[in-house]
Amino acid sequence: MLLLYKIEVQLEDKLIHLIIAADSDEKAFASVESHVARHFIRMPEIRSAAIVEKKRIEPGNGFVIEG
Repeated sequence: MLLLYKIEVQLEDKLIHLIIAADSDEKAFASVESHVARHFIRMPEIRSAAIVEKKRIEPGNGFVIEG
């Protein structure tokens, strides 16, 4: 079963949110670093990462990200 994860990632200077589709918590956490590395020119220090929400992937499911 595929799940949609909202992961809060604390970097050295800011907080970001990452949305990842994975079939387990372990696989979701395993992909955090690669997604962060692809987004930033210089890889920031990741201080922590935590699952904030997770949902089964179904039509219409999503997350609200407040800025």
